[in-house]
Amino acid sequence: MVLCDDAQVGGGGGGTTREIVVGVGSGGLGLGGPDGPPELMLDIGAAHPASDGALRIRLVLDGDQILAAEPIVGYLHRGAEKLFEVRDYRQAVVLANRHDWLSAFCNELGMVMAVERMLGMEVPVRAVWARTLLAELNRVLNHLTFLGSYPLQTETVYYAFHEREAIQRIMEEASGGRIHFMFNRVGGLKEELPAGWLGRVDAVVTDVRSGLGELDNLVHSNEIFREQTAGVGVLTREQCEQYGVSGPIARASGLDMDLRRDEPYLAYAELGDFLRVVTRTTGDCLARYECLLEQVHVSLDLAAACVERLRSMAPGPINLKLPKVLRAPEGHTYCWTENPLGINGYLLVSRGGKTPWRMKLRSASFNNIEVLTELLPGQRLADLVTILASMFFVVGDIDK
Repeated sequence: MVLCDDAQVGGGGGGTTREIVVGVGSGGLGLGGPDGPPELMLDIGAAHPASDGALRIRLVLDGDQILAAEPIVGYLHRGAEKLFEVRDYRQAVVLANRHDWLSAFCNELGMVMAVERMLGMEVPVRAVWARTLLAELNRVLNHLTFLGSYPLQTETVYYAFHEREAIQRIMEEASGGRIHFMFNRVGGLKEELPAGWLGRVDAVVTDVRSGLGELDNLVHSNEIFREQTAGVGVLTREQCEQYGVSGPIARASGLDMDLRRDEPYLAYAELGDFLRVVTRTTGDCLARYECLLEQVHVSLDLAAACVERLRSMAPGPINLKLPKVLRAPEGHTYCWTENPLGINGYLLVSRGGKTPWRMKLRSASFNNIEVLTELLPGQRLADLVTILASMFFVVGDIDK
């Protein structure tokens, strides 16, 4: 940031404005060169070595108005794309679910679908519908995390995380994992769904839908929350298109795009009656929150429809038997899915070996954060935290 103060630099009486550069995020106190302005680094949030990541933003300020912003990423970079290349296609799933730890199942899904496409593999119908169900439940898990923490009220955290825990329990019951589910396999799912599980999912979906009504009333009746978010951090549709912003953030700015509808995968082509793409036009912090909240209702509708379809389906396999050594034929493919935070894509290049020759990951959070360069100028410093929280990002999804 460049802070302009009234201090005079030099011995004359003319008065030269003094500039101070401030970075928000990872860093510490430092001084610039002899010809440059003093530099001060400020930390927001946890930035110790055991934290889950740090996002740094270099701002240029005029008083409390932001003139320019530069997101600086990479503090959590782990070289995931290179790690893919030294693991076979079964082992790579464990890497795929970790860059966005709130969307682990959906991350796995894109990876295994890319391999299945390379192999020309047709997944059992039962696995297709079960994957769709689990993907929508994972979407609810992701959204409730942000919905509960964004308003910064104890009540919203209670309502959102109470409902989130109910979904978390049934996801854990099916997969055996609480955060990193590791339930997808090339050719289907790890194993059959537990006995009686669909009935418990149905009950949880009903309970969560009821609980969301309380959360909705609590937030929309809060005048302070609306004043702090309405008209703040306006992101235009054109900016979303230029920076590749996707997901609920882009749809809150009027970009009507959802791969589940536009390029259907899994069972979404048969769920058109339940799949409603939620959009807004104002593109501010409030619109992004409302879009996220309404999308949870849509995901619950989709999950309920998947439960009914699985109940009426005849028993059948949930996966395919694979060879001991799995090799993808030489070639390449790109598989993208509508992840909770936006478009997630895997570019897979194979030379016929048991490991990928190249694996390039297109994560949603990276593009959603890079647009801050356009979004933040003109905003007030006091609104910075509100705007950042409304971008709904995961640091590991930015840095990979």
